[in-house]
Amino acid sequence: MAGGWARDDAVNEQIEISTAEAIARARQRAARTAAIPSAEFCAECDDPIPQARRDAIPGVQLCVDCQSGRDKARAPVGGINRRASKDSQLK
Repeated sequence: MAGGWARDDAVNEQIEISTAEAIARARQRAARTAAIPSAEFCAECDDPIPQARRDAIPGVQLCVDCQSGRDKARAPVGGINRRASKDSQLK
């Protein structure tokens, strides 16, 4: 049951549209990645990239260690509590 001026199925339609758009973006990203050949040696440290990794991730350019380092560098840092619950402020 929708409120206001929206039709009853408007929320479901929006969810379906959002899901379809996300799937389309993922498929486009996968197609672009598959078009790039996998590297035999890491682009950063020049270590060999195992064949199993190249088969599992098409277009891979980094070894596991270098990719892990990049992933850690991108990880969000901080403990900002946007809900501002009382329990989180008792530190």
